[in-house]
Amino acid sequence: MKKVYLKVATILLVAASLTCSSCIGSFSLSNKLLSWNQTVGSKFVNELVFFAFWIVPVYEVSVLADVLVLNSIEFWSGDNPVAKGKKVVEGNDGKYLVECDGKGYTITSMNDQSSVRLDFNVDTQTWSVLSDGKEYPFMTFVDDSHVKMITPQGDMQIVELSEAGLMAYQQVASGNFFAQR
Repeated sequence: MKKVYLKVATILLVAASLTCSSCIGSFSLSNKLLSWNQTVGSKFVNELVFFAFWIVPVYEVSVLADVLVLNSIEFWSGDNPVAKGKKVVEGNDGKYLVECDGKGYTITSMNDQSSVRLDFNVDTQTWSVLSDGKEYPFMTFVDDSHVKMITPQGDMQIVELSEAGLMAYQQVASGNFFAQR
């Protein structure tokens, strides 16, 4: 009889936990950025973009925007501002314009008009971060098996799109990252 009560109690506990889930938001901007990264190219290119976005703090900015602004809007309004084409979002420290054009996202502060943008230049085969009117290239396709990647020092390094090339770039990126901390 005790085993039946234990099974029933376990089922009720699991059912209750599903109905009492927290409302932390969907982290839509960060998830879309990660999903976009998975479509950039081969697994080596995806990993290089990941490390470049770690050096140039793109992921950190997207998570911060999600945590401070977008998830709060989604929680209180029930509406996800990133899922739409263009929307004004009001956060604790001001208003932001979040714009998706199918090629990337632009987040513009309506307080000081500063913005951040990710773009791909087809002519030069370069991915760049645009911030404060300046373009910061972080990856350029050289050929089918090589790319130029940004280093923590801001230099560009040719990286082979292979496991060996990826591991060498990881050492450069992570070694300098942990040395700065």
